[in-house]
Amino acid sequence: METFKIKGEYIQLNQLLKILGWCGSGSEANMIIESGDVMVNGVVELRKRNKIVPGTKVRFLDKEAEIL
Repeated sequence: METFKIKGEYIQLNQLLKILGWCGSGSEANMIIESGDVMVNGVVELRKRNKIVPGTKVRFLDKEAEIL
């Protein structure tokens, strides 16, 4: 599991996927989220702009990150 430290209060889920390098673009991140392949704290997340805060765990396929 990798860790990622955000600079503000939160980061949007689609932005996080792009920054982590789990997808190549924002539109690809949106498609991945819409497909139901992303889990936030163990629950499938379909909201592209879900606010991800420190302490959250995000998973996509075999990749997982904890947000600090």
